[in-house]
Amino acid sequence: MVSLTINGKKISVLEGTTIMDAAKEGHIRIPHLCYLKDINDIGACRVCVVEVEGLERLVTACNNVVEEGMIVHTDSPRARKARRLNVKLLLSQHDSNCTLCNRSGNCSLQTLANDLGIMETAYEKELTLERWNKKYPLIRDANKCIKCMRCIQICDKIQTMNVWDVSNTGGRTTVDVSGNRNIDEINCALCGQCITHCPVGALSERDDVKLVLDALADEKKVVIVQVAPAVRTAWGESLGLSSEKATVKRMAATLKSIGFDYVFDTTFTADLTIMEEGSEFLAKLKNAENEKFPMFTSCCPGWVRFIKYEYPEFVGQLSSAKSPQQMFGAVTKTYLAEKLGIDPANIFNVSIMPCTAKKYECSVSELSDAGFGQDVDVVLTTRELARMIKAEHIIVEDIPEEDFDSPLGVGSGAGVIFGATGGVMEAALRSVYYLVEGENPDPDLFKGVRGLDGWKEATVTVGGTEVRAAIASGLGNARKLMEAVKRGEVDYHFVEIMACPGGCSGGGGQPIHDGQELAGERSEYLYGLDKHDDLRFSHENPEVIQCYKEYFGEPLSERSHHLLHTDQELWNLRSEN
Repeated sequence: MVSLTINGKKISVLEGTTIMDAAKEGHIRIPHLCYLKDINDIGACRVCVVEVEGLERLVTACNNVVEEGMIVHTDSPRARKARRLNVKLLLSQHDSNCTLCNRSGNCSLQTLANDLGIMETAYEKELTLERWNKKYPLIRDANKCIKCMRCIQICDKIQTMNVWDVSNTGGRTTVDVSGNRNIDEINCALCGQCITHCPVGALSERDDVKLVLDALADEKKVVIVQVAPAVRTAWGESLGLSSEKATVKRMAATLKSIGFDYVFDTTFTADLTIMEEGSEFLAKLKNAENEKFPMFTSCCPGWVRFIKYEYPEFVGQLSSAKSPQQMFGAVTKTYLAEKLGIDPANIFNVSIMPCTAKKYECSVSELSDAGFGQDVDVVLTTRELARMIKAEHIIVEDIPEEDFDSPLGVGSGAGVIFGATGGVMEAALRSVYYLVEGENPDPDLFKGVRGLDGWKEATVTVGGTEVRAAIASGLGNARKLMEAVKRGEVDYHFVEIMACPGGCSGGGGQPIHDGQELAGERSEYLYGLDKHDDLRFSHENPEVIQCYKEYFGEPLSERSHHLLHTDQELWNLRSEN
């Protein structure tokens, strides 16, 4: 242990602890911008400088460790003056038109400048001119970049995609697409983790809210919205709602008050996905001697982009089942349109997802099989949903709860946990067990696949066959797993991979809370919903059963293959919007 004094407070911490972490243990906050614990501690922003008695120069708290007897002043006149100067210098190269920024009110630089009382700066603005494809799902604004390097470190260390890098030198140093390439030319998975870890508005998703509002204003259109499982964990965060107020039914009621004609739950097609994907896995298992294993889940388009870019030799082992989002689009423009007597050409499908890669997925032409344009017309992130609710000036707390519409509004607890890493695997194993054994297992029998470990394994016995499964979340973990598969070091039958750490709950389209990783808490919320749901098996979803009876016949039928399955080999990796 090392003893030191910070702002007059005596603190004892483990040797090797940084000044930043030591202050945190003493409940003393040192402001910072570029710092991300264990990921980015390069002291680039110089905002966390502190004064240490006996040292002539100020030191950065994020990457200097404590010493015995050290006396630290985090807010001395010298430290405060340097901090204000460094923030003013950052502002001199930052587009400070906050009213036109989607991070206004949730921007670490804006907050810091306000806290320091910076109302003007004498430095001349030096903004840059950068061309960016505004149709691309991920948008970068170079004039808002503060060169903190967070996006580089997240992409390199956690996702291992190396999309971003330092560009130019000296005063012209900035961050740009690596290798002097265009964003359309690089192997970006569109996971959006760079967006959620950017402290300012330099990175964002393409804003498609106006497209939705225009559709809602068109009297000829029947506007249908589906909401992904993970959205229910986070939709109220940006609105300041408590968990007691931010219920699933209040979310459905809020969407109806905005003007959507039908509000449905994507957990319906999550259950449909389990029926198709589970049946596909069983068919492969029965014909094991002629099949290649493992079979990989295919719900996450960020993962699909990753495997197509990085491990194309394994693309043929992806489940051919479409994601729940795309199944929903196909079902609404065929089965639902027929059932409700709606002209499918007038249906405008909106999807609300915790994901940025879904904006790409809905544009893939090979995923639009209903025959009426894109099966899913527009994807909004959870953040865009919150912005739309705010724009409508809705007092959400006062809205009475409402159920989702039918016949596509019922989902099981198994469908709900799709939003957590391991959830797809657990949901699939519940139904695979039933399809083989003829009886339901304990719904929590497969809970060993839960948790935030980046790479998990599970072995379950189904019908006398030992099924070896693996789950990975985060593309860095996915790469480790794929390399092990490639080298023949591991042998699995079934593998689930999600591009974002923690799964969809930590998706690139979720609300941003700088310095906090909330995937674990959000996932626990989903497991709580599942545990208290009367319906916990996908194969028992009455509306899924009815859908097969009235339209698809059975899983893997000819019609199912046409509308609910795809060939990822044919996907164009360039965004088609």
